[in-house]
Amino acid sequence: MESNSSSQTADASVYEGEAGGYYPGTGPQSPAIPQGKLAAGKLVLHPRGFSPPHYSDTFNIGYVAQGTCTVGLISPNDPQEKVLIIKKGDAFPMNIGTISWWFNGGDSDFTIIFLGERSQSLNPGQSDYFFLTGPIGVLAAFSPEFITKIFHLKESEANILMSSQTNPFLVKVGKEINMPNQSNCETREYVFNLDGLISSGVNYANITAENFPLLDKIGLSASLVRLEPNTVLNPSYSANGSQIIYVLRGSGRVQIMGLNGTRVLDADVQEDEAFVVPKLFVATQLAGEQGMELFCVSTSSRPVVGQLGGKDSAWKALSSSVLQAALNVSPELVELFKSKMDL
Repeated sequence: MESNSSSQTADASVYEGEAGGYYPGTGPQSPAIPQGKLAAGKLVLHPRGFSPPHYSDTFNIGYVAQGTCTVGLISPNDPQEKVLIIKKGDAFPMNIGTISWWFNGGDSDFTIIFLGERSQSLNPGQSDYFFLTGPIGVLAAFSPEFITKIFHLKESEANILMSSQTNPFLVKVGKEINMPNQSNCETREYVFNLDGLISSGVNYANITAENFPLLDKIGLSASLVRLEPNTVLNPSYSANGSQIIYVLRGSGRVQIMGLNGTRVLDADVQEDEAFVVPKLFVATQLAGEQGMELFCVSTSSRPVVGQLGGKDSAWKALSSSVLQAALNVSPELVELFKSKMDL
């Protein structure tokens, strides 16, 4: 079994302009994420920036890295528009086929990182978006004859409706348009704030289907990890899902161990880089001089994780005699080794 887990940067923009930009974290220079059928991307909206209504072929969880945003949602089989206000620290699951729009009504940039799973995507190795409006939108793809009959319009009205929006991706909205600016539903049903779970002395927060049932519908879970400078994250593995990990802040080093004691990745990583940890592979991260913050998404909504470091480590749980035989060391070194797990 071969695996490529090399990191990659969100640097190839699908679109960038006065309204903001979208930057996918995948590319031909590093096939790790396509191999793992995992996706990464970053959406930046400048003030008054607007992402028109669209839907995706990928299950995603977004994490708000900065700013606030108004989001509209329309789910299949539910023609009611849900409007939410999301803010820094919020984790926001997105289902395949859910129509969404995004508007930054604030005075500073809004940034959200999307990590997701694309085993059901239409084109292997990429995430695709279906826009409702604009030159590549669904509306423009129909012929005027169909539009006039579907919406009971004159042909001149249909032509205006189909062609007036010339921007395909992101739009700068003028102040003459009063965009929605208040939630019309219970935000906590759709959003979970990860920042609120991290407090002094706690460097890890996660959401699974156990504390956020909505995740069972998309088959994903997420976590936020903050490492102090020069500290290490205990090695672990997932028994039932792969992970995609995005560096939100800082830099560090990552090592991933695969089959037969093979180190499949040993690399420095920095802000806006992403890497994949395949199922059952063991990974650990070491923060650099400025510390490191990581956003992680697992392909299981109820991840089963094995710890190989710290007080909950399998090493500590193993009988001392078993460890002595397995490691071929003295009883004294075994006891020293196990005692260090509590530090």
